[in-house]
Amino acid sequence: MKHAILGAGAIGGLIGTALASLGEDVTMVVRPEKVGSYPERLTLERPGGAITAPARAVAKLTETVDVLWIATKTFQLAEAMQAVKQEPRMMIPLLNGVDHVEWLRRKFPNVEVVPGTIAIEAERAAPGAFIQRAPTVKLNLAAAAEPLLGVIIQRLAPLGFVSQFVANEATLLWGKLCFLGPLALVTSASGKNKGEVFGNETWKQKLHDAVRETCAVGKAYGADVDAEKIWQVMENAPAAMRSSMQKDVAAGRPLELDAIGGTIVRHGEQRGIEVPIIKSLIGEIVAKAAA
Repeated sequence: MKHAILGAGAIGGLIGTALASLGEDVTMVVRPEKVGSYPERLTLERPGGAITAPARAVAKLTETVDVLWIATKTFQLAEAMQAVKQEPRMMIPLLNGVDHVEWLRRKFPNVEVVPGTIAIEAERAAPGAFIQRAPTVKLNLAAAAEPLLGVIIQRLAPLGFVSQFVANEATLLWGKLCFLGPLALVTSASGKNKGEVFGNETWKQKLHDAVRETCAVGKAYGADVDAEKIWQVMENAPAAMRSSMQKDVAAGRPLELDAIGGTIVRHGEQRGIEVPIIKSLIGEIVAKAAA
């Protein structure tokens, strides 16, 4: 099966290397100036041992592939999609937020757009070289992907992928956002990792309230989400966990603040649900980034 990866950062590199290690045909869509020097083999350093596999790099996708995996930052999506000159059979966006799915469906009405979510702390060490920090990769896909990708997802299990196909797209997308959104906003506003947040009663309460607010919005859109269950997952998460947004704030990089926090606020307003904690956290992050 042919796969293309749009967004050759940590997540795209992880997916691309894992698929290529199974013998799948993988193409990495990279910036034009990177094509000539991009390595012919991808490398993923994992807690269970490194894997390496062949892949080719192109600046534009000009052939039909079975699956286009989209792993850009949300604010890069529109520009990045200009490199897709030939429509794939299926698109699987692994972006944060929820609004990108409908955008892609409007933009590409003839392509099956199947949302997915991924949870893993990973980094890009160099072009074609990636680091996976935790042994387990949680990859969930909407149920529409199962006929095409069911067998491949099963083959990823020995590499630490824990996956499921989710029938309710709202549950899939908001389930991740109810965890990621509050955690990203609180860690970014506070500058603390998960353990430090839980060790500070003020920030811990803000995190708890942010989970509650986000779940209320998600439920209004038909998502089967439970604030207390998500809170239990957070309690059991590694103490050293930091969000990618927190890392971006520290490094002075552009933030996915609109896709994560802005989405919760906008959808809350559409459903008449107040999210004061989410709004206050966004304000703190904006001030911190400006400083």
